[in-house]
Amino acid sequence: MSIELITVLLFGSFLLLMVAGVPLVFSLGGSAVIGTYFLWGPDALYAVGIRTFSSATSFVLLAIPMFIFMGAMLERSGIASDLYAMMQKWLGAVRGGLAVGTIFVCTIFAALVGVSGAATVTMGLVALPSMLNHNYDKGISLGSIAAGGALGVLIPPSVLMIVLGLYTNTSVGMLFMGGITAGLVLVALFTIYILVVSAIWPHLGPAVPVHERASFPEKLVALRSVILPIVLVMVVLGSIIAGAATPSEAAGLGAFGATLCALVKGRLTWTALYESCKITLRLSCMVMWIVFAAAIFTSLYAAVGADQLVRDALSLLPGGKWGVLIGMQVIWIIMGCFLDPIGIMILTAPLFFPIAAQLGFDPVWLGVLFVVNMEMAFLTPPFGFNLFYLRSVAPANVTMADIYRSVGPFVAMQALALALMMIFPGLITWLPYTLMR
Repeated sequence: MSIELITVLLFGSFLLLMVAGVPLVFSLGGSAVIGTYFLWGPDALYAVGIRTFSSATSFVLLAIPMFIFMGAMLERSGIASDLYAMMQKWLGAVRGGLAVGTIFVCTIFAALVGVSGAATVTMGLVALPSMLNHNYDKGISLGSIAAGGALGVLIPPSVLMIVLGLYTNTSVGMLFMGGITAGLVLVALFTIYILVVSAIWPHLGPAVPVHERASFPEKLVALRSVILPIVLVMVVLGSIIAGAATPSEAAGLGAFGATLCALVKGRLTWTALYESCKITLRLSCMVMWIVFAAAIFTSLYAAVGADQLVRDALSLLPGGKWGVLIGMQVIWIIMGCFLDPIGIMILTAPLFFPIAAQLGFDPVWLGVLFVVNMEMAFLTPPFGFNLFYLRSVAPANVTMADIYRSVGPFVAMQALALALMMIFPGLITWLPYTLMR
């Protein structure tokens, strides 16, 4: 059986199961198990167990549940609402200031939780009513929350980067450091867009009325809400950057620190602990099972010679090695409209990264480019996850069409950032390789 026919049958069965409503893990794993059985017989199924066990015993994966617990506990400690109140006092007098403050809060929250859903839902509950009550345009309000929430997959500690490092044999710490500068580029672009648009069309992001503005002493007092999050970020990321802890060990520090934060704020209750553990169990199991299923799928596809097929297909693109790189980005953008980022990563990374390495591209740079691309996937219709997270907490007068329209300019900013990082690789590689000298 030719590799082309195997590709059609394997991906065809996977997509058919997805369209039929079968969850990703069963669609991916089921098609791989069935394919293994019919290609090599029942004895080959032993390889499925071996490959799954190999993935399950990876030390890197230990960081995932602890970072998720860290985010869940911080979400229940009320840090996000305190941060937004502080930003509202400092930036409310500026046109577009509430939307910019939302981006800043999402940036800090992203450095605490490692996933996008938590920041999107939390800001949807905290920031959206405030912006709409202050007559902000729906597009600016919704778009800033959706785009800011997506920073959770890029700014470390990122769960997606942890899994990416595992599957591409790339240093998670280096990816984290590259994600810091890449995330700051996106934050800058989002901020500039909001401020420029609000300056040109003041009705889109009006300043807070004078009687609602905080005095300077009130602003100083509000800064107390930043202390705990900043200290926790410095401990977690600082320990990784300094080489004092691995990402898994830093995740343990983060989980402990988040519990202390909740205790200090008087919100460490048995209910909060139980809910945080329940969310951690549910999300960790989801991620782990997707990892196992995708490991089986990619092992099967690689064993039948997929790497050569992909290499031959990409070599047909014009533009040499840069044409191949752009082709990879386009494939990721298209897949991001329909599939889960972790699934996309595990399907494509084992095929694309070795090819990119042979062409001389830096794996850390390519890894961060991939994550930026997947950040776009959280906003691109029809299945951008942040769009549905936001809809679940938005008021009844906010329609799905409103949310779709709101993300357009922010997706354009993400695409601009992706292009800038491809043209100027130092935007990603400067920090990791400077600190590693």
